[in-house]
Amino acid sequence: MEQHENKFTVAGTNIDEVKKLNAQSGLSFNEVYELLAKTGGKGTSIYSDTNKEEIKNNLNH
Repeated sequence: MEQHENKFTVAGTNIDEVKKLNAQSGLSFNEVYELLAKTGGKGTSIYSDTNKEEIKNNLNH
């Protein structure tokens, strides 16, 4: 039988357990950032209060 020794930080955090939980937690920040870059954030306007016309006017002046 193979013996698996867990790795712990100085503070006592189980590194393997943290990695396992992170893998189960959904998208990472970088994965979300990449997805937004690829899709252009389509469908996200409902989460924004940015006034597009105001931005356009500021860019043109």
